Amino acid sequence: MSSRSGVANLPLHGGRAPRWLFKRMVKLAGAVTDSIIYEYGPDEFLSRISDPHWFQAFSCVLGFDWHSSGTTTTTCGALKTAIKPEEQGILIAGGKGRASRKTPQEILDAGEVFSLSSAKLEELVYSSKISAKIDNSCIQDGYQLYHHVFFLTERGDWAVVQQGMNESTRYARRYHWLSDSVENYINEPHNGICCDLKQEKTLNMTSDLSFDSRQTSLDLILDNPQHLKKYFQKKVDLKAGQANLDLFCPQITLPSHHPVLGTDLSPREFEVLQNAWELQPESYEELVSLKGMGPKKIRALALISDLVYGNRASWEDPVKYSFTHGGKDGFPYPVDREVYDHSIHTLQDALQQARLEKKDRYQAIKRLENLLNVDN
Repeated sequence: MSSRSGVANLPLHGGRAPRWLFKRMVKLAGAVTDSIIYEYGPDEFLSRISDPHWFQAFSCVLGFDWHSSGTTTTTCGALKTAIKPEEQGILIAGGKGRASRKTPQEILDAGEVFSLSSAKLEELVYSSKISAKIDNSCIQDGYQLYHHVFFLTERGDWAVVQQGMNESTRYARRYHWLSDSVENYINEPHNGICCDLKQEKTLNMTSDLSFDSRQTSLDLILDNPQHLKKYFQKKVDLKAGQANLDLFCPQITLPSHHPVLGTDLSPREFEVLQNAWELQPESYEELVSLKGMGPKKIRALALISDLVYGNRASWEDPVKYSFTHGGKDGFPYPVDREVYDHSIHTLQDALQQARLEKKDRYQAIKRLENLLNVDN
């Protein structure tokens, strides 16, 4: 199934990469990718691209600002332009904004290039959609996705790099997924998450601590959500002239800063819960994948699970503080020497083997050396 490998937080910067810089990034991205695939194979490329630390270093080597939100979109754009599925055996679908909505069709188009079965293609489209759904709805950290890129090999292995925006903090958060690390999408799908900002409270329904809450949420739906109405009180919005259903849970203190933690469900939104009961989902994953099952409904079920049954979901933001490899002083966490050395080795080796002009290779290696000096 899938695994999210990590997350990085970056400040939002406007504008675009200059054309001259982007052309160089495309050339260098293609050369480095070719070298990694030749030396290690496409599986290693997916493993590296799904590692937020390596991805950050790779972006620096390409020459883009390390601390900019554009690191994600520009690096992925350069890779999508540089990589040819017929040559490298890797296809990149999706992108920023409207381009992200083309991901399902571009995955289906990969079937002609890689001769993948219809069943496999449907599975891949689902992987793309559920990874976005989970990061938007099951981890409610206040970042709305606006960039989604799907990396696909000819064997059907995949990785996802997607990014969300928090307009209030003016930061972006990057999410990385890898297809072969865990057995399901819902329970602890990530290997490591790193960023600069840690939220005070974040509803994390993918946490192992949320296991009971997930099961109770599913049971509440399977038992007909009509009986949940007693946990709502009816209010009349005099300005709008309409009634809302407001979740009544005085025992639970909600984080007021969170942009998606409004507690009222309209009658139409409540119908989504009723429709889910009629479909009788077999798992929590199937429940959250249903159309219309967004953050409000997921959160309402989690709160009722806590209120009625005492099955509290995790409100711990699943992040670490640094999107470098750690610090020699142990802060924000000790350096993982094996991961660190492997990241640097693959980049150094790829640059040495890349078919680049001497000047371009020298400048890229120099940027990598500068990054090493910063980390140390």
